[in-house]
Amino acid sequence: MKVLTIVGARPQFVKASVVARALAARGIEELLLHTGQHYDQGMSGRFFLELGIPEPWRNLGVGSGSHGIQTGRMLEGIERAILDARPDRVLVYGDTNSTLAGALAAVKLGVPVDHVEAGLRSYNRAMPEEINRIVTDAVSALLLCPTSAAIDALAREGRGVASGVRRVGDVMYDAVLAFGGRQAELASDLEAVVSRKFVLVTCHRAENTDDPVRLNGIFEGLRRVALELPVLLPVHPRTRGAIAAAGIDVPMGVHVTEPVSYLEMLALLGRASLVLTDSGGLQKEAFFAGVPCVTLRDETEWTELVDVGWNVLAGADAGRIAAAACHFLDGSQLPARPVNLYGDGHASDLIVDELIAAEAAR
Repeated sequence: MKVLTIVGARPQFVKASVVARALAARGIEELLLHTGQHYDQGMSGRFFLELGIPEPWRNLGVGSGSHGIQTGRMLEGIERAILDARPDRVLVYGDTNSTLAGALAAVKLGVPVDHVEAGLRSYNRAMPEEINRIVTDAVSALLLCPTSAAIDALAREGRGVASGVRRVGDVMYDAVLAFGGRQAELASDLEAVVSRKFVLVTCHRAENTDDPVRLNGIFEGLRRVALELPVLLPVHPRTRGAIAAAGIDVPMGVHVTEPVSYLEMLALLGRASLVLTDSGGLQKEAFFAGVPCVTLRDETEWTELVDVGWNVLAGADAGRIAAAACHFLDGSQLPARPVNLYGDGHASDLIVDELIAAEAAR
């Protein structure tokens, strides 16, 4: 069996790295196609190096652009790649434009497409990611779900085992178990902040960075949080530009740094007192690290984290952000962490099992 794996953004590199190991262990040929959605060294190249991912078989180098331009360029390049590689199956991850383009190109060429992290729903169709998820799930042969909530969401849409729905667990948990023990040397500016208690922040989603009102609300929230503890913000390139465009003065106590690598992020998580983020992946990684999280969005796909009390939705409202942070920083005991909420750390092996079984049944 030959599998074409399509990635384009940092979280997908992490997920694909652990699945690649499982594929190789079973003797399955994998070709890695990088769309180039994240294209600079800080956002892409460092991840490949530290995760031990070989150079992609093909890099489309699409770069940035509007959703239509970016997805269109990807479709063209992925279609050509599928025709050249002639894979048995195409594997896509998550909810990016790379995911959508890979799924559409594969299904139109009659190649089964399998979706890792299927079934996630925020129920906010104003989010481009939500549309990407829904469309990708609709055309996928295997819907490889991380949680029971994802299974339930697909069941409400009329999808079940007979239509390829499988619960395999979360590959990001596999990755934390695989890479969490590695040591990452932090730069001196990071060490200066994390040598004491601090709050770790990331902010990159377009709903926040492209809306000056929301971005100002978030930074006012960070100002209030920084009155209690130093705030560390490794800044996404989109966010850096948005901060300047909105004329935002970074508050005292908020330390803005360059983007960090995956291993650096794990090291920071291991020392943080609290996470504030609009990232889906970091919400889970905080939970894996035993760190509470305040989500800078009005909804989340990872509803189970809110249900068990490890995540609070604060949106972009400064008062809600500060109140949620105080809720976790006031010394109160955190709820117990449920066992196997995201599987047992063997999601990658279960994914490969499902690919083999599906291909055998064709």
